[in-house]
Amino acid sequence: MTRECAVLLPGVCAALADPRQPGLDDTCLEKLLDWFRSLTWFDPTVELVQDNPCLTELITSVLSLPEPSPSILSFTLQLAGILASSECRFQHLQQEKLLGRLFGQEGPRGGAAWEDASVRSAWVKGAHSMVHHQPALHFLCSTGGMDVIFTLQGDPSLFVASAASQLLVHMLSFSLESETSKPLSTKDCDWPACAQMIIKHIEESLQSSCASHIEQSLKLLTSLFGSCFGTCYAAWTEVLWLHIAKQIESFLLEETVQAQPVLANLLLNVARSSVYGGTEGSLWALVTSALEHLTPVQAGPLAVGLLKLCKCPQDVRIQALTVLLQPMDCILRAASQPLEYAGLLDESVSDPVTVESLLSSKTSCAGLLCQTLAHLEKLLSLKHLRVDLPCVSLLRSLMTILQFCNGFLSPASPLGSTISQNLINCFRVQKSALDVLAALSEKKGCDTLVGSLFDVLLAYLQSPNTSPTVLKKTFQATSKWLVHLQELSCSNSQWQQTEKILEDVFLVLQKRLCSPCWEVRDSSLEFLTAMVKCLRDQKEFRQCLLSSEVLRLTENLLEDPESYVRASAVTAVGHLAFITCFAPESPATDNQCNKENMIAKLQEILSTDSEGFPRRAVISIFTKWLREGCTGQLEDTEQFVSRVIQTVEHDLDWEVRLGGLELVEVFCNQTICQLSQCPYAPVTSAVTNSTPQNELLQVFCRAKLFGFLFRSLCDCDKPVGQRACDVLIGLRGHFYPMSTLENPQEIEDSPAGRGIACLQRTLRQGSLAQNFPTDGGDGVDFQDPESMMLALGAIDLLELHDELNKSSDHVEESPQSLLQDILATVGAIEDNEVDCY
Repeated sequence: MTRECAVLLPGVCAALADPRQPGLDDTCLEKLLDWFRSLTWFDPTVELVQDNPCLTELITSVLSLPEPSPSILSFTLQLAGILASSECRFQHLQQEKLLGRLFGQEGPRGGAAWEDASVRSAWVKGAHSMVHHQPALHFLCSTGGMDVIFTLQGDPSLFVASAASQLLVHMLSFSLESETSKPLSTKDCDWPACAQMIIKHIEESLQSSCASHIEQSLKLLTSLFGSCFGTCYAAWTEVLWLHIAKQIESFLLEETVQAQPVLANLLLNVARSSVYGGTEGSLWALVTSALEHLTPVQAGPLAVGLLKLCKCPQDVRIQALTVLLQPMDCILRAASQPLEYAGLLDESVSDPVTVESLLSSKTSCAGLLCQTLAHLEKLLSLKHLRVDLPCVSLLRSLMTILQFCNGFLSPASPLGSTISQNLINCFRVQKSALDVLAALSEKKGCDTLVGSLFDVLLAYLQSPNTSPTVLKKTFQATSKWLVHLQELSCSNSQWQQTEKILEDVFLVLQKRLCSPCWEVRDSSLEFLTAMVKCLRDQKEFRQCLLSSEVLRLTENLLEDPESYVRASAVTAVGHLAFITCFAPESPATDNQCNKENMIAKLQEILSTDSEGFPRRAVISIFTKWLREGCTGQLEDTEQFVSRVIQTVEHDLDWEVRLGGLELVEVFCNQTICQLSQCPYAPVTSAVTNSTPQNELLQVFCRAKLFGFLFRSLCDCDKPVGQRACDVLIGLRGHFYPMSTLENPQEIEDSPAGRGIACLQRTLRQGSLAQNFPTDGGDGVDFQDPESMMLALGAIDLLELHDELNKSSDHVEESPQSLLQDILATVGAIEDNEVDCY
C-alpha cells in the first residue's frame, strides 16, 4: 500500500462505519474490495491489518451498529473474508474476536439482516475468500458454518445458491489438498473431517424423500465432477462415485423422480473428468442405461457430449448417435407409407413410440426437432467425428422436414400427416434445418440428391410465404450447395444440370432484389456477394450472371432508401466489378470506361451519403480493389488514393477514417514493394538518399499521405490515432535504421526543424490540440519530401504510441483516486482536492 493511500484509508473506514453518511455506490464498494484482494494476494503477512488498525476498527464499528445497512454489512463480511485469507491475518482477527461475530453463530445469520439476499451472498463470498488454510476450514466446520452452507444451497436467490454450491466444491477439494495418502476403502473414516461432512450430506440428501434436496445434491455432484476435483483427485473421485452410483442408477429407473434432467449433466461430467480403475465398466453401463431411460429431450445433450469424448467406447458412441438420429429417422419413416426409402437406423435405443408421441404433439414437436438439429449441426462442425454419419439419409430427412414446414409434401401415413400439421410454417424448425443443410454441403456422398435438394431450396426462395429470416438462411444454404455443385460439375461434367440450377437461382434473385421488404433486398445482395466471392472464376456462373438483370438491379440499389441495403449494394457492386470491370477477357476500352464509372459512383457515395454504413462499405471495397491490384498503374493508384483520403479525412464516422488509414497502409506497402530494391528489409544509411527512396517520398507526398497520417494522430477517436501511429512507425522503419534517427536538437535551428518541433508539441496534446500546424510561418510542409524525411526521423513516434495505447482511466482508476472519490462522496474533503472523473 502506498503512503498516500495509507493516509486516506482511515477517513474512508470512518465514513463507511458512520450510519449518518449517505450510502456509497455499490460499484465503489466493489472496486474497494478488488483493491484489497490485490493487496492480500501479493502480501500474505499480518502487517496489512497491524499497520492499518482502521480496518479492524471498521469491522468492530459495523458490528456494534444496531441495524447496519445491508450494503455496508455485505461489504464488511467480504472484507473480513479477504483479510482472513492468510493464516496469520486470520489468527489476528480471531484474537480480536471478530470472525465469530461475522461468520459464527453470533453473526448476522440469525438476525433480520439475513433476510436480505445480498447479506447471505456476502457471507458465502467472505467464507470462500477465507478458506485458503486449514484453520479457516476448521473454524467453519466447528461453528455450524457447514449447516448454513448446506441450507443456502436451496436459497431462493439463484446467485446465493450457486455461490454456496461453489463454496462446497472448493472446501471439498481444499480439504483433500493436505491428504497425501490414497483412500483405502469407501468407509467414511477415509475422508478428512470436512470432506466427510460434505459426503455424508450428499448421501443423506440423495436418500431423502424431498425432491428439492435430491436435485441440490445432484447439482453439487455435477459441479464437483465438472471442476478440477475429478481430475486432481482421481482416486478420491472413484471412491465418491462408488458411494453414489447405485443411487444414481435407481433414479434412472424410477420414473417418479423429478431429478432426471440433472442426471444427464452429472453423468457427462463424470465421464469427462474421472480416471477410473476397475469401475470404468460400471460407469459406461450406467451411461448406456441413461441413454435408454431418459427422454429424448433429456438424453440429447448427454448423447452429443459423449460423441465429443475421445475415451468413450465405440458401442456407447454408436448408441449416443442413435439417440440423436431417432427423431430424424421417425420423420423419414412417417413421410411415406409404405416406406419408400430406408430409414436412418436399423434399431432404436429406446422405444420409438416415445419419439413418435413427442413429434405428434404440437407443444413438443418443434422443441425436440430444434434441439436435435442443433446437436447435429455441432457434430457436423467437428473436424474428427469418431462415428460415421449416414449423410444421404440425413439429407433426405432434412429435405422432408423442410417440405413438411412449407406444406409441399402430403404424407400418406397418419403420423406423417400429424407431424406435417405441427410443422407447417414453423420458422424455428426451418432455420435449424437450413443450418444443418448448409453444414452437410461439406460432406461427401450426397451427390445423387443434389437435384432434389435444389428443388426444395428453390421452392423456399420462390415462395411468398417464406419469412425474411428463413429466406436469409435459405440463401446461405444455397450458396454453400452452389459451391458444392460447381465442384461436382467440374468432376462429373454435369454442365447442363448446373446451368439450369444457376438460371433458376438468378431468376428468383431478380425477383427478390425488387422485394418491398428491405430485409429481403439486403439478404439477396449478401447472397449475390457470397456467390461472386466463390464462383467468379467459373465460366457458367459468369455467363448466367451477365445474361440476367441482376447487374442492373444491383446498381439501382445503390440508391435504395434503406442505408443497410445501400451498404450491401456497395459491397455487391464492388465484388461484381471483378467480373464486369477488372476481368482480363473484356475489351480494354470497355473495361476502362466501366471502371471509371464505377469508381466515380462509389466516390460520390463516399462523399455524399448521409449514413455511415454505405460509406464504410465503399472504403472497404476500395481497399479490397487496391489489395488485388485493380486500380491501375502507380500514377493512377496514386491519384485514386489521394482523392479518397481527402474525402475520408473529414468524414464524421471514425470507422470510415480508420478504413482510410487501412487503405493508406496497403498503398504504402505496395508502393514500397514496387519501387524498393529489397522491399522487406529496412534500408541502410548508404542508400537512404538513393533514387528509389526519394521517389517513394515524392509519391507519398504527392498523394498527400503525410498530412492525413499526422492529423490522424490527433483524432478524437483513439483507434484512428493508434492506427495512424502504427503506419508512421512502419514507414519510419523503412526509411530509417534505428541507429540513424535524426537528433531533434540538431535540426530545430532550420525553418523546417522549427515546424517539426511545433508539430511534435501539437502531437503531444493529442485530441486536445486546437490548432494543427499548416504550411507557412512555423507550419510544416506535408508535401515536401525533405521535411517529411526529417519529421519521420525526429518525432518521437514510440512515445506517442505509448500514450495512445494507455487506457483513458490509467490515472482515474488508481486506488488513491478511488479513496479520494469515496471521501468526496461523503463530503470529507474539499472538491478541489479530488481526482474526480
